[in-house]
Amino acid sequence: MTTHRFFPTRYYTTLGSHEPVLYIADGDTVITTTVDANGHDAAGQIITAEPNPMTGPFFVENAMPGDTLVVHLDSIMPNRTWGWTRDALAANVVNPEYAQTLLSRELAHWYVDAETWTATLNAPPRGLENFAILLAPMLGCFGVAPWDGQAISTVTSAEHGGNMDWNGFTQGVTVYFPVFVPGALFFLGDGHAAQGDGEIVGTGIEISMDTQFTVRVLKNKSDLPIRKIGTVRGENAEFIFAVGNARPLDQALQIATTEMHKWLLSDYGLDTTGASLLMGQCVKYDVANMFDPAYTIVCKMPKRFLNHNNKYEPLF
Repeated sequence: MTTHRFFPTRYYTTLGSHEPVLYIADGDTVITTTVDANGHDAAGQIITAEPNPMTGPFFVENAMPGDTLVVHLDSIMPNRTWGWTRDALAANVVNPEYAQTLLSRELAHWYVDAETWTATLNAPPRGLENFAILLAPMLGCFGVAPWDGQAISTVTSAEHGGNMDWNGFTQGVTVYFPVFVPGALFFLGDGHAAQGDGEIVGTGIEISMDTQFTVRVLKNKSDLPIRKIGTVRGENAEFIFAVGNARPLDQALQIATTEMHKWLLSDYGLDTTGASLLMGQCVKYDVANMFDPAYTIVCKMPKRFLNHNNKYEPLF
């Protein structure tokens, strides 16, 4: 298990079968950086084209189609003192007639203070003069190369991951991706210092990041629980979760709900009735993104209700 320090010199605005920037192995850790959604680096210089330039892809040896790539987000830290957002609601998150009353969407700039762990507006409008929010650094866009040679824009998302913009993708979270191509080809970027649910202004507090992640590979072997997953899954200290990326919103919810039900059947010893009863009373949903071409819904199940005797051993 090796720790790699990788300094990116090129970026991609699609997730696809691009030339790998680094070959890593099961159990390896990578320390690297990401630029913000408009291509600004830690020094504030625009060094690459938008939107959402990705660091990577990282080729994970022994990861093959049908396997699962496990990515543990070890550390996500802003590496400069300013970020930016849009300053008006997106038209598609309000009633159509009300959207006509919204002002044009301009940039708002924020001061990001790692010592106080807060973000404040540089030029606050009336009523927000003393407004500050706690930082909650996250990755808005990350994932693996999709199937069949596709290169999918970093403005959207699907079963491979991509621009999901869920504020739950924070430090300490473990994320599971289906593998579609040899090496999985993992990308990451689009850091947000903080973001509300839904990304309803079309951005979080966009900022460059210092990041660290560790990878594992789960092989799809017949003598183990079924691990050929259909979309992004993950877990944190409190929940396991499944991510649906689609449009319209009900399809995103259907994908996430289906994946959670399948997960409970394969790994937690439940039959279809048991999984349905448990989900019907205990499941929680997050509206993760309502701005991007594909919306994102996260279906969460509290771990306290699960029988962990049937689950494989923790990887991290």
